[in-house]
Amino acid sequence: MQPGRQPVLEVTDLRTEFRLRHRSVTAVDGVSFSVGPGECVGLVGESGCGKSTTGLSVMRLLPAAGHITGGSIMLGGRDLVTLDSAEMQDVRGAEVAMIYQDPMTSLNPTMPIGKQISEAVRLHSDVTSAQARSRALELLGLVGMPKPAERMEDFPHQLSGGLRQRVIIAMALASEPRLLIADEPTTALDVTIQAQILDLLDTLRAQLRMSVILITHDMGVIAGRADRVMVMYAGKIAESAGTGDLFGQTRHPYTEALLQSVPRLDHDARQRLPSVSGMPPDLSSLPPGCRFAPRCRYVQADCQVSEPPLTGPEDHQAACFHPVGEQPHAAAEALVPQPRVSAAAAGTMTTRARNEATGAPADVAALLATEELVKEFPVHGRAGGRTVKAVSGVSLTVLPGKTLGLVGESGCGKTTLGRVMVGLQRPTGGTVRFDGQDVTHLSGKSLRLRRRDRQLMFQDPYSSLDPRMRIGALMAEPMVVQGIGTRTERSARVSEMLGEVGLGDRMADMYPHELSGGQRQRVGLARALILNPRLIVADEPVSALDVSVQAQVLNLMRSLQDRHDLSYVVISHDLSVIRYLASEIAVMYLGKVVEIAPAGDLYERTVHPYTRGLIDAIPIPDPELARSRDRILVSGELPSAITPPSGCRFRTRCPLAQEICAEEEPPLRVFGAGHRAACHFPLRAPVSPAADSAATAGAEG
Repeated sequence: MQPGRQPVLEVTDLRTEFRLRHRSVTAVDGVSFSVGPGECVGLVGESGCGKSTTGLSVMRLLPAAGHITGGSIMLGGRDLVTLDSAEMQDVRGAEVAMIYQDPMTSLNPTMPIGKQISEAVRLHSDVTSAQARSRALELLGLVGMPKPAERMEDFPHQLSGGLRQRVIIAMALASEPRLLIADEPTTALDVTIQAQILDLLDTLRAQLRMSVILITHDMGVIAGRADRVMVMYAGKIAESAGTGDLFGQTRHPYTEALLQSVPRLDHDARQRLPSVSGMPPDLSSLPPGCRFAPRCRYVQADCQVSEPPLTGPEDHQAACFHPVGEQPHAAAEALVPQPRVSAAAAGTMTTRARNEATGAPADVAALLATEELVKEFPVHGRAGGRTVKAVSGVSLTVLPGKTLGLVGESGCGKTTLGRVMVGLQRPTGGTVRFDGQDVTHLSGKSLRLRRRDRQLMFQDPYSSLDPRMRIGALMAEPMVVQGIGTRTERSARVSEMLGEVGLGDRMADMYPHELSGGQRQRVGLARALILNPRLIVADEPVSALDVSVQAQVLNLMRSLQDRHDLSYVVISHDLSVIRYLASEIAVMYLGKVVEIAPAGDLYERTVHPYTRGLIDAIPIPDPELARSRDRILVSGELPSAITPPSGCRFRTRCPLAQEICAEEEPPLRVFGAGHRAACHFPLRAPVSPAADSAATAGAEG
């Protein structure tokens, strides 16, 4: 906050406890900060570090077990901690509002969105129903809702995730609050929609002179949006500084580790991603000394004895006895990510290693191939007789030991294609070949046997694991279905696979709800590996994880690929995640492949405007670059897959579209060795088929 300006919010020595049956947990421990007029303050840290609890404490919306036990929260000259329920109800919405991570849980599924926004308006304003409805329509226009008058009668389930988030923002702005708390507002969204929502918050902040607290685990999101940043760890502030100083002169090892864990497009894919080892501590049994010491690469003896205070100049403080950069550290070399130890170096060259060493020659037979694959779903009810065109004529190959990345927004057909690849759904047309055999129409025992070699790793491990079964039984279940082994042999196999994914034997007796998100994702990977498959289709394997845990899981997937000679199809909306794993990337849009290329070539010689839009939407953990870069923005929402646009399906959102794009569907043209794209107005000039053959021959040589 600028000197001399009166803060909108001032939090001093805030303490929030959760009183459980047998213990109390201090989730926020002595936190102090302020937010100035029109300022955006970022609150960053892993899940469980106290970020959301801090926001809920300001709103006085803690669950029944939560209590503010100390400190003050000053807003507009009043201490919110001392207000009774009725007084606080007048403050919420009118002076401070909050938008939540999952908009679906905040919206009434039985009520049209126009009525819900109108209710928020009438709660804090003495207006008629007609005036409230008019204000609701105005707010939907303000937050960029397409065709707002037509959307007023829509129910939440009829809207996409991005549109639902716009509704939540409109409700929060109903009474033009002075302070908006945005709790992970884009975590569950595609990168393109995430960029739209973050741009919208920036615009509204400037337009309404509103202050914002932006809560997130993603340092890339913070870089281009926040004026100041507070990094929280285990209920305390670990570092607080202006955004430029925090990124340019990082002082706390935890902040440094978070920054290094962010997947970057310029990261050398041959090296492991840096990650924060371990997990945040249990707040009911904190370690002595510095709370980050058990995970710190620079830990020294005094760190394990005393808890470091938050010290330093007011504009840049850190709670660390040995700040980054102030003196040499014995463990400094641990900062440099170490190269992967390949199986070839160990004397056992895998197919993947051979392919990488030889440039993946064309005569390597495909492990899996789809040919003009089509998958459509009939629509029932008023729209009966029509179909959802989920996959439309997709031809792809997956080589042994390689990783194919499938990229695109939600609704582009990626997950449907993955489910068809592993035999969980039958295609409407086209063929699927696995190891040279046509497996398109297998059924019964033949299909069950072939499924051993093709496994699916689900996006949400919590919903895909039976909450009533222990982890050991869940992992053994595929072997039971396939009739493999005795109970003792299955138990030994479960123990072996838990060790493979970095989990101990004790996990076998636990239930899914007792595990963290990262641990559940490791269980999902172990369960997919239990039958020794040759191909794993991983559907958004890290989309719901903190960046630190995300890096751990991605590194694990790479090491297991080398160890077991696996092939992957990795589905994601995030090209920075795919960059690390994939050898080849296919970009899908509304059921079609619009660009496919070797991973490095796709990023360095992007051809399709949609691909460029996906890349430009990736948050960059560099404040200067994030604010100054030129971007191709993918605006609007994905069209309906029931009635996709004529010609090029991307034309309705493409900044380069012209008349021909509506009349003719662009064919896949060649833009280099293995690089094809379907666009009438590509960002690079195509090459002739003859030139492509020569380039391919050169790569093989």
